[in-house]
Amino acid sequence: MLSLSFTPLLPWPALAGLGILAALFCLLAFAARGRTAVLRALVLALVLAALANPALVREDREPVKDIAAVVVDRSGSQSLGDRPAMTDQVRAELQRRFGALSNIEPRFIDVPDARDGDDGTKLFTALGQALADVPPERLAGVVMLTDGVVHDIPASLAGLGIKAPLHVLVTGHADERDRQIKLIEAPRFGIVGRDLAIRAEVMERGGTGNAVVTVRRDGEQIGRRSVPTGQPFSLTTRIEHGGPNVVEIEVEPLPGELTTINNRAVLPIEGIREKLRVLLVSGEPHQGERTWRNLLKSDANVDLVHFTILRPPEKQDGTPISELSLIAFPTRELFVQKIKDFDLIIFDRYANQSVLPSAYFDNIVRYVHDGGALLIAAGPEFASSSSLARTRLASILPGDPNGRVVERPYKAALTQTGARHPVTRALPGSDAKPPAWGDWLRIVSAQTRPGIQPILSGADSLPLLALSREDKGRVALLLSDHAWLWARGYQEGGPYLDLLRRLAHWLMKEPALEEEALRAQMTGHGREVRVERQTMAETTDPVTVTGPTGNARTLTLAQAEPGLFSATFEAGELGLHTLRSGNLVAFVSVGPANPRELADVFSDTERLKPVADASGGSIRRVADAGGLSVPRLQSVRSGRLSGADWIGFRPSDSANIRGVEVYPLALGLAALAALAAAVLAMWLVEGRRGRSA
Repeated sequence: MLSLSFTPLLPWPALAGLGILAALFCLLAFAARGRTAVLRALVLALVLAALANPALVREDREPVKDIAAVVVDRSGSQSLGDRPAMTDQVRAELQRRFGALSNIEPRFIDVPDARDGDDGTKLFTALGQALADVPPERLAGVVMLTDGVVHDIPASLAGLGIKAPLHVLVTGHADERDRQIKLIEAPRFGIVGRDLAIRAEVMERGGTGNAVVTVRRDGEQIGRRSVPTGQPFSLTTRIEHGGPNVVEIEVEPLPGELTTINNRAVLPIEGIREKLRVLLVSGEPHQGERTWRNLLKSDANVDLVHFTILRPPEKQDGTPISELSLIAFPTRELFVQKIKDFDLIIFDRYANQSVLPSAYFDNIVRYVHDGGALLIAAGPEFASSSSLARTRLASILPGDPNGRVVERPYKAALTQTGARHPVTRALPGSDAKPPAWGDWLRIVSAQTRPGIQPILSGADSLPLLALSREDKGRVALLLSDHAWLWARGYQEGGPYLDLLRRLAHWLMKEPALEEEALRAQMTGHGREVRVERQTMAETTDPVTVTGPTGNARTLTLAQAEPGLFSATFEAGELGLHTLRSGNLVAFVSVGPANPRELADVFSDTERLKPVADASGGSIRRVADAGGLSVPRLQSVRSGRLSGADWIGFRPSDSANIRGVEVYPLALGLAALAALAAAVLAMWLVEGRRGRSA
């Protein structure tokens, strides 16, 4: 290919100025000398041409193919119904048809869900990144294979630096029907023991106008009712415990609906206790009394009511108790009227001194069966005839004393059960043999009830700490009053804060301390999820993980420490994943709780129409009555870029330059000869004219 180029010896403005002066000079010469001035003009023109330095350029060009970008939407909404199969078939057909276009090279760009965040479908962002290495003039066209639910549509393609036609092929069907739950008011926190209101709405297209909604809490059905669709409705649920209370609202599916993924909304509500109310009754002043008081008072979430009986049993002389009390012990108010207001009752070295009538112990038993918590921190009095084990409490206590008190140094040790129990598992110092903590000096000998295994043992392997469940409530029995030795640093002390705090919170049903629990949470590394299974068994069943689209996998857990099994997995989908192990259920949300991809699942031909029309392209559905209709592909140099059954691409005739040869025209012997000839001719003509005159 030949072309003419200029490389001026002077700047173009200077050369233009000389040209203007030369033109003025020539005009004056014509006026003065007539046609003989033509030679002077020729000489000046040759001088200006030499200063412009013209040259012939010969380029060796190799034609290259233009690029056609094919953006394939693989987002969450594209996984619904028959869209995946439809997308795969159309993609394969496009690839085959591009093979017939010798001057266009297709570049397929698969766009999955965003790894993080709730950005939705970002096809144009992915397009811009994929074409960063393609010159704009080489882009012959763009094809988008999508359901039309795109969240980064620009005002125009020009803003992206794209001047090619955009053709959109829409998957899905025009008559799709679907039903989904939309949360309107979804509180994230609630007070334990109180009702919480939730507002939701059933939205549908192509439905019946009414739908049956089922409500579950922690996997258990708590309600079922029919509601009108398209109208908000309210429901109430009670927050039963601290920690996550998982509320599920599920609407029955429509026949033949697009997807049932959005038929269920899951709302994890964090249960918060206003105040943990604890009643501590100390039977007498002793060294360990302050340990319990300091521990409970240090917890800002605990409201402590503490009474100490100052007169021990052996000093009774018939004086009425009301006259001996610094503050009257309001037994009726505490153990009859307000007993249900307490989350935990602690008897610390308490002996049955006729302070509490037998009927009050019956109230405590009922309180425990109804969900209350009782802790007995026993001393020598527990082995005597005034022991609480000789009252109506005997039926719920984990152990029965045999009347013997062992007083000699020993180290508290984790039993085989205690090594797995969350109250005592991995206590600081427990991994050493013997445990790296100080001695205790006294233990009350007792026999635990059948089926109850102590979690701590003491001297002669006697039970030291035993736990039991009684209907809805819990009971703990600590058979020594020497925990205060750890608090005082005796023989370097021990983990009394960990032990006593865990014990108190287990009694008050802290979810993190449940013996049997299944938990899942994001690790913070992409979509990695960590699964933990707490169990008192030596082995655990695999965990079934069900993704938002219903895909299930089985996860085998490995023991991380006694009683705790764990594993991690990479979530392939955004949305809510359900985990099941036996009768335990846990949920983990990967990405946003309500992804934009599932907020609007219907395929759409209107959102992308303005930008497609502005580019000269087209938009159409690929599904028709006969199956799939994929348009023909054509190269179009001018005119329309689409038709009823075809879409066009505009070629650019781009090429790579292999070599360049330059032939200067104003330099060398030939140019000098031409200039000399022009000057000689001018001299001869003007000299002859002068002689004639």
